[in-house]
Amino acid sequence: MKNRLLRDEQLVAVERMSNGCILNGGVGSGKSRTALYYYFTKVCGGEIGFGKKVKKMTNPRPLYIITTAAKRDKHEWQLEALPFCLDPIVDSWNNIKKYTKVAGAFFILDEDRITGNGTWVKSFHKIAKKNKWIVLSATPGDKWEDYIPIFVANGFYKNRTDFLEEHAVYSRYCSYPKIDRYVGVGKLVYLRNKILVPMDVKRYTTRHDVYVNCQYDKEKYRTAMRDRWDPYKDEPIQQASSLCYILRKIVNEDDSRQKAVLELLEKTDRAIIFYNFDYELDILKSLDYGKKRVAEWNGHDHQPIPNTKRWVYLVQYTAGCEGWNCTQTDTIIFFSQTYSYRTLEQARGRIDRINTGYKDLYYYHILSNAKIDMAINLALSQKKKFNENKWIQSTIGGKYEQYA
Repeated sequence: MKNRLLRDEQLVAVERMSNGCILNGGVGSGKSRTALYYYFTKVCGGEIGFGKKVKKMTNPRPLYIITTAAKRDKHEWQLEALPFCLDPIVDSWNNIKKYTKVAGAFFILDEDRITGNGTWVKSFHKIAKKNKWIVLSATPGDKWEDYIPIFVANGFYKNRTDFLEEHAVYSRYCSYPKIDRYVGVGKLVYLRNKILVPMDVKRYTTRHDVYVNCQYDKEKYRTAMRDRWDPYKDEPIQQASSLCYILRKIVNEDDSRQKAVLELLEKTDRAIIFYNFDYELDILKSLDYGKKRVAEWNGHDHQPIPNTKRWVYLVQYTAGCEGWNCTQTDTIIFFSQTYSYRTLEQARGRIDRINTGYKDLYYYHILSNAKIDMAINLALSQKKKFNENKWIQSTIGGKYEQYA
């Protein structure tokens, strides 16, 4: 009899899962429940019978879950584990080093943070050698380098150096080691397909992306581009990153962007607004939202969503693009753009949940015609990460006048 804890597509994914795999499901697709079912039935030999009756596991293993601090603090995993009568140890990625001596357990690594070669990756590799594990991710990797820690943990390569020596070709014209291209891509595709378990969940929601045009101070923007001059500090701009920050500030602080927000809020009682910088938060907090209650989630405050009929929730991308969800609204307004497609997709998923009562979801992207806004939007539409240095080199190229 079909088990009612999971949908058909989730059960199909469970059958394909194995130790060391990446369960790749979209935001809000039910990866947590699927991972727990895999652990309970496939790893520990448990059964779930008629009426969701749980039968004792024949080969139990301790369960550890490494997730975001937000999910840990909200006890989301403990709630997901209740139908299985499980009591997992749940902690955040910041504390993963505490579990490097654990052996014979099962680890669920939630919201994939296993990239690069830092402390988290080193701790993960120690854990992987002595335990069974799986990774959950909505966006598993933008480039082959992102897969190196998982490939090494699966024993496909001895270490990061082994991978790079076999596959990486470095640029000859760069003062620092920079990968120009990869070779042996056929092998990489095979290995990725071997560990990646896609879970395509049928969604009943329809996403509507609406682009709202706003203005910007063209003269101020042109001066910063042409003269490399910071209009805020009244001094020369020394770095590409500083130039991009200043251009974005000129674009983001325009009054027309604020007006667009207020006009959009006239269409809904409840909305989430994503932003990047503290000066944007100051702008958003200064607006007159009428009777709507305002709360915020950022590096300064972690306020809950207001328990009222009308509210505005101000969320900073880095602090709040994942680890929580909201089914009380169908609207997200992107006051400014993030550089990362992954972050954008995570942010969009905050309201696109399986249990939402809305069929149509609305994502309003406020954009100007400034070149930097258009370039960021192009990168995101191609599911890429916007690169400041590349954009500066390709756009400015030492001749500011023709691009101003």
